[in-house]
Amino acid sequence: MTTPRMQLVLSENWTMTGGRADLPAVIRWAREAEDAGFDSVMISEHIVLGPDAGAGGMMGNPRDYALPGNQDPHTPWPNSLMLLGAIAAVTKRLRLAASAVIAPLRHPLLLARELGTLDLLSEGRLIVLPNVSWSRDEYAALGVPFSRRGKLLDEHLEIWAKLWGPSPVSHTSEYYTFQDVYFEPKAHRPDGPRLCFGGAGMHDAMVRRIVRYGHAFNPLGKVTPEDMQTLKTAMAAAGRDISDLEMIGSTRAVFPDDNSCADLAQALEPIPEQMDQGFTTFCVKPSQFTDDPNGVGAFCREVMRRVESLTA
Repeated sequence: MTTPRMQLVLSENWTMTGGRADLPAVIRWAREAEDAGFDSVMISEHIVLGPDAGAGGMMGNPRDYALPGNQDPHTPWPNSLMLLGAIAAVTKRLRLAASAVIAPLRHPLLLARELGTLDLLSEGRLIVLPNVSWSRDEYAALGVPFSRRGKLLDEHLEIWAKLWGPSPVSHTSEYYTFQDVYFEPKAHRPDGPRLCFGGAGMHDAMVRRIVRYGHAFNPLGKVTPEDMQTLKTAMAAAGRDISDLEMIGSTRAVFPDDNSCADLAQALEPIPEQMDQGFTTFCVKPSQFTDDPNGVGAFCREVMRRVESLTA
């Protein structure tokens, strides 16, 4: 069995860094992950949070993942693309996953400029997971209609595909209209940064986006055989094979209580089974397993040692 690629989640590690003066620690962790043999790092985003961030009650263990309605609205969310730009400057091969980029909250020309520049800066190492997210309060604060978020994302994807091609570019629609814009420089690859799609369930819109634009699939939670068959069928109907997609799986942290870290060995156990299903890349968040901000390099080395042993 081939050793899988490992992705270090650099968002939400707030039990190890407060996200202000010590934010450079995140950049150091990325460099340490590269040195340890990790393939990529992931950073997610919110622009602002509102009261609905904690509408469901706070997560029990602060080391857990932030989900819709389970986090303190004071939770820090630094700009993901700026952080990834800083990481690109101090690494050589580490891929940069901009996860949960909430595309509808920006104009597509502006966001394409940011993504294209980061892709150039990193020499093609950028992976983008554009999504619509979940917070009505965030959309309201930015004056974007929450009910139109799916249509807005679809237009972003259509416009980005145009922008990576020859200039000038024009677009006319209900939401975005522009004529004869010259978009230079373009992204590193002729077809732009690698695009990843994911989320909970295998809904029609996500399948459609994966089939048309996707290079990778990152589901939220366990994927059923029926979901996988749905995706395979849709890919085949479009003349694509599901093996074209990078399949991104996850580890499963189990906390013994609300004050303790999870056991790393237990969290890594599902990896071989997921690899049998076609998954090749796996996410792991360091603060789920250590409280030591100076121990991330050692943690990454331990992850690689255990993963190589599991898949030998």
